[in-house]
Amino acid sequence: MKKQLLSLMAIALFATFSVAQEKHGDKETKADIQRHRAIAAAHEGAAKCLEAGKKEDVCTKELQAACKGLAIGKYCGMKHEH
Repeated sequence: MKKQLLSLMAIALFATFSVAQEKHGDKETKADIQRHRAIAAAHEGAAKCLEAGKKEDVCTKELQAACKGLAIGKYCGMKHEH
């Protein structure tokens, strides 16, 4: 469980500090920052869900709802191995 939480946090942090491939203006950069923070918050919520002892499928559904429209794929832009 702690390993999953650390993985989620590390990847969310990495995504926050990643440099985009294309150049953006200030407006696009600010929007990207907000999006990364929202995705990180959704992943933090998923980690807390798992810590609370809820089943993985329940937490995945909550993550999907929190990330709707933010990231690509059903894992909110991230999938890791188990």
